[in-house]
Amino acid sequence: MRFYAPFCLPFLIGVAVMFSLIVWKYVVWFAELPRADKKRVLYGIPTPRTLAAVWEVIRECLLHRRIFRVNPLLGYMHMSLAFGWFLLIVVGWTETVAYLGLHWVPLQGHVFFRYFAPPLMLRDKPFFDFTMDLLLLFVLSGVALAWLKRFWSRAMGMRRTTRHVPGDRIALSALWFIFPARLFAESITCGIYGMGGFLTGGLGALMASAFGRSTLVVFEQGAWWFYSIALGVFFVALPFSRYMHIFTEIPLIFLRRYGVRPHEKESSGDQFQIQACSRCGICIDPCQLQSVLGIDNVQSVYFLRDRRYGMLTRDVAQNCLMCGRCQVKCPVGIDLNTLRLNSRDTMRNTPDERRYEYFAGLDRSEGAGKVGYFAGCMTLLTPRTLSAMERIFAAAGEEVWWADRNGGVCCGRPLKLSGETDSARRMMEYNTQLFRRHGIRTLVTSCPICLKVFREEYRLDGIRVVHHSQYILEMIEQGRLRLGRGMATYTYHDPCELGRGSGIYEEPRRVIEAVGALLEPAHTREEALCCGSSVANTVISDADQVRIAESVAGELAATGADAIVTACPLCKKALVRGTSSVEVCDLSEIVAKNLR
Repeated sequence: MRFYAPFCLPFLIGVAVMFSLIVWKYVVWFAELPRADKKRVLYGIPTPRTLAAVWEVIRECLLHRRIFRVNPLLGYMHMSLAFGWFLLIVVGWTETVAYLGLHWVPLQGHVFFRYFAPPLMLRDKPFFDFTMDLLLLFVLSGVALAWLKRFWSRAMGMRRTTRHVPGDRIALSALWFIFPARLFAESITCGIYGMGGFLTGGLGALMASAFGRSTLVVFEQGAWWFYSIALGVFFVALPFSRYMHIFTEIPLIFLRRYGVRPHEKESSGDQFQIQACSRCGICIDPCQLQSVLGIDNVQSVYFLRDRRYGMLTRDVAQNCLMCGRCQVKCPVGIDLNTLRLNSRDTMRNTPDERRYEYFAGLDRSEGAGKVGYFAGCMTLLTPRTLSAMERIFAAAGEEVWWADRNGGVCCGRPLKLSGETDSARRMMEYNTQLFRRHGIRTLVTSCPICLKVFREEYRLDGIRVVHHSQYILEMIEQGRLRLGRGMATYTYHDPCELGRGSGIYEEPRRVIEAVGALLEPAHTREEALCCGSSVANTVISDADQVRIAESVAGELAATGADAIVTACPLCKKALVRGTSSVEVCDLSEIVAKNLR
């Protein structure tokens, strides 16, 4: 049987170009991976992690489970397009084999099967007719939702959708036409031969009745040409557009399972993260820069887009609170904050070496004990927190080594957030030696920023690092702190670096409930709002920071609580500036106040 017609050419060219470019990209990215990452991949392949990755590919790349969790309507849209198209290919190939046998059939055989084998279609095959039409209808419903999302995003539960570059627009337009063109072409052929299922057969019969079969014969070739061109244009545009995510998310899942992650310096592995972004726009709505300040060109979707195409500016890279709200929502699980950090490192200026001269002879720490307390820069600027911790340590009978009460070196994370990775490393090395020299076994800090960097960036083997909320709860449970529980009500603000950043949600709440009643705000835990004064953002003005703080404090005050409690000195300072109607306290303050 003849399986070629001139209209197949756009489709075949598109497939050849697409797979050639994708293979080339994969080879380059893998070849330039750091040696340690290559080893992780090599050693990971023959392990159960490979099977786990395959199952994740099915769940996320075909069924889009994460998107369903965030937005069921968007989840259905993505699943109908991805899984529906996949099933059309699988069932279409099965249909071709069922009627032509297992002998070799060219690539275009099952794609244009309705055209090439119309006499076979006259046979009684209701299963394939019905199934293929049902799958086509499934995909078309996703296309309709994609149109709706583009022109009326609020109907899809999104305040705003993404703006695209030309390559995206070309690929998107082609995708919009592929399945309506397929429906039209198959219906014309079905109308000519009097065959097909409930959708293509029904539409074909309607067109034959309205225009006559002879008219359909005239338009048949044009319809199949249009379908093939739409496929070809989409495939050629795909490697240069957001739809590269279709093929990039798959290896990304395997790499993550093997332990390959973005580093503090840019590497080729970042490309698997960057180009796995589908630009779905889910990350836009959670961004407070957009919802509060109206800034709508710096969100993660635009950061990834600009970095991919080599047009990333310092303003886009730096204008981010790095609060993690978008990262929690990202359906692909892209490590957005690390990519922000290493892009800032690439853009950084070379620091003046004289800035480190003050390290020499700086150790002014005092006290001794197995427990060390590192206040951090912001805690030193909120003296009530520091004095509250003094009272708590004394009440618990703890002998404490005070690392930085009389001056010290920053933990390094603020510098790292600004992109000065090498400078941050110098600070980390100094502090590590300091902690080792004083022989502490537990390091307590009141600053979530310090906590995160101590846990993730320092090499503190043998030293347990805890936040003061965790330490206080331990002292309560051990009976070393006795608290009185009053009638006061509190609402709790989850700091970004403590909650989303370090996964600490329960301990602060249990401490609050030991002294009073807890009222949860509208956005809490993983959904908690950023205070707006993040040291990660070096672009927005002080006035804009206050505007964000006011919106957050307003939501917290709406609970009717007697006081707002947070567990971060930076958040406390921000929220104090955001409200004058409700008292704002650090967690340690309400504990110290209720000590018996």
